[in-house]
Amino acid sequence: MSRQSPGFSFRPLQEIDLPMLREWLLRPHIAEWWGSAESISELREDYAHAGEQNATRAYIGYLGASPMSFIQTYVVMGSGDGWWEEEADPGARGTDQFLAEPSQLGKGLGSSMIRAFLEQLFSDPVVTVVQTDPHPTNLRAIHAYSRAGFREVGPVDTPDGAALLMRCTRQTLEQASENVA
Repeated sequence: MSRQSPGFSFRPLQEIDLPMLREWLLRPHIAEWWGSAESISELREDYAHAGEQNATRAYIGYLGASPMSFIQTYVVMGSGDGWWEEEADPGARGTDQFLAEPSQLGKGLGSSMIRAFLEQLFSDPVVTVVQTDPHPTNLRAIHAYSRAGFREVGPVDTPDGAALLMRCTRQTLEQASENVA
C-alpha cells in the first residue's frame, strides 16, 4: 500500500476488487449519485488503461485493514469526451470518490479520507490543483469536500449534467488541515 495518513491508505484498484466495487455501486447511497452499476466487464474496461499516461487511476481506500472507499483521479487537461475542454493547466487533477458503507456517512470520515488522498496527490510537485464536481444537490458531498479543503468555483454543465465545480490548492488543503487539528 502507498502513503498512509491517520489510518488511511490507498491501493490501486485490482482485478480482484471488481466484484466488490460493483456491489458497492449497487448500494442506494452510491447509486443515487453514480448512476446504474456497470457490469464487471464494463468496470474492467473503464479501468483497464490505468497504467497509461493521463488515464484515470482508481484506488480502493482503506481505513486500517478494511476497504472503505473507492477513489479515482485523472489529469483534467485533455481528459476528453467533452470534459473540461477549457482547462489549460497540465498540473490540474480531478477526483471522484465515495464511502462504501452508509453507516460511515455524516461522521467526518469522508472529509478525512479525502484530505488524506489530497495529501498523496499534492506530494507530486507537478500537481497544482485538484478539482471535483459533485451534483449541486449532493449537499453531503459538498460539505465533505469543503471540510477537506475544496472551495466552490461555481455551477458548471458537464457531459453528465449540472455540477458544482470545486477546487483545492495546497494552501486551502493546509488551511483545512489546520482547522481540524
